[in-house]
Amino acid sequence: MKSSLSTIVLLIVVLILINSLFYTVDETEQAVVTQFGKFVKTVTEPGLHIKVPFLQQVTIFEDRVLGYDAAPKEVISRDKKAIVMDNYAKWRIDDAQKFYESVRDEARAQFRIDDIIYSELRAELGVRDFASIIGKERSQIMDKVTENSNRQASKYGIEIVDVRIKRADLPPENEKSIFGRMETERQREAKQYRSEGAREATKIRAEADKERTIILAEAYKKEQQIKGEGDAEAIKIYAEAYQQDPEFYGFIRTLEAYKRSLKERSTLVLSPNSEFLKYLTRFNLDSESQQNQKNNKEDHGK
Repeated sequence: MKSSLSTIVLLIVVLILINSLFYTVDETEQAVVTQFGKFVKTVTEPGLHIKVPFLQQVTIFEDRVLGYDAAPKEVISRDKKAIVMDNYAKWRIDDAQKFYESVRDEARAQFRIDDIIYSELRAELGVRDFASIIGKERSQIMDKVTENSNRQASKYGIEIVDVRIKRADLPPENEKSIFGRMETERQREAKQYRSEGAREATKIRAEADKERTIILAEAYKKEQQIKGEGDAEAIKIYAEAYQQDPEFYGFIRTLEAYKRSLKERSTLVLSPNSEFLKYLTRFNLDSESQQNQKNNKEDHGK
């Protein structure tokens, strides 16, 4: 019974010794070996490794690129506009010895990175206008912030791989005033466009009226020309007709005058010897003569 218990105790001691003697490093990890709190070496090769039991301690760190998501913070641009920046960063442990001696673990490293990046963001954005920060220069700004942040973080054994802005917002108290200015600016632009449109419309209408006046004048000119040519041709025809038979021409013209003047229920006061009534007088005389001849014939017959 005592030998079995001794064997178990011996196995436990051996296991403890083995656990204290060996340690493993994964492909995604790196290890810092210390002795009594002092740095001994950095192990980056994956596999099984040996250390001095009970005297040396092993601290495992990530060897991969890590992510850091900062809480939104406010910065002031050169034109005195407050911007709430929400940024993130990619970083890795570049020098495990410096990292262990300065910040010890990833949680403290996050605080250091937060201070460094926020400080560089304020410095870089503070010399630029709001329009350039949210415009095409953002990529250049963040490259500069990454470079400066990496230089500051290198003394902690940290490499800042990349810093980017996820979102840039205005503080809630400034949004209304900014939107109000934007609305005013858009209204001013709309008013300018309407004014330019009205001016262009007036110009087009004036040009159209001018063309209309020219077209009407040309049409009237052509109309009068055609009318004059027609009147000349009519006069020529009338003259030729008059020369062929003046008496007949005079008779036709007089009939036309009768037709225009002697309408239904019209009254004309003229002398019996008027030239205007010569054909009517002649017609009445001829009618009376024919009637007398007819009456004479009837009397002879009786």
